Amino acid sequence: MLVSVVLAMLGPVFAQDTAFTKHKVDPVEFSAAAAASLPETPAPHKFWDKENTALFATVAAFSAADFAVTRDNLNNGGRELNPLTRPFTGSTAGLAVNFAGETVGVIGLSYLFHRTGHHKLERLTPLVDFGASAVAVSYGLAHR
Repeated sequence: MLVSVVLAMLGPVFAQDTAFTKHKVDPVEFSAAAAASLPETPAPHKFWDKENTALFATVAAFSAADFAVTRDNLNNGGRELNPLTRPFTGSTAGLAVNFAGETVGVIGLSYLFHRTGHHKLERLTPLVDFGASAVAVSYGLAHR
């Protein structure tokens, strides 16, 4: 019932002699006019610009702090709460590789977003990571 009402209302749209078909538009002229009316897009930024460098340095600093607090807590009888990091807690080297890999992964994901034109996600990725690391460091320091 609803479908037939919608189709009945769309009937004039599909009529052969509508206002849209009376005015022929040359596609080449239309695309040239449309392109001329588009605003200029800003030049893409370089991946290693000042903002990304600062973001990645912050990611590395919080990752190092997370490593240090986690290692200290593990040495004092604590346990790792992150199930993804837990397999690496058997040795200091394994834990260091985990946090270094996390930093490299954030930079790699951010670069992927940069290459595909998702510049807001490119900047958001390190922000989310060092936010999570800041929470982990704060929690680790509070529960010594």
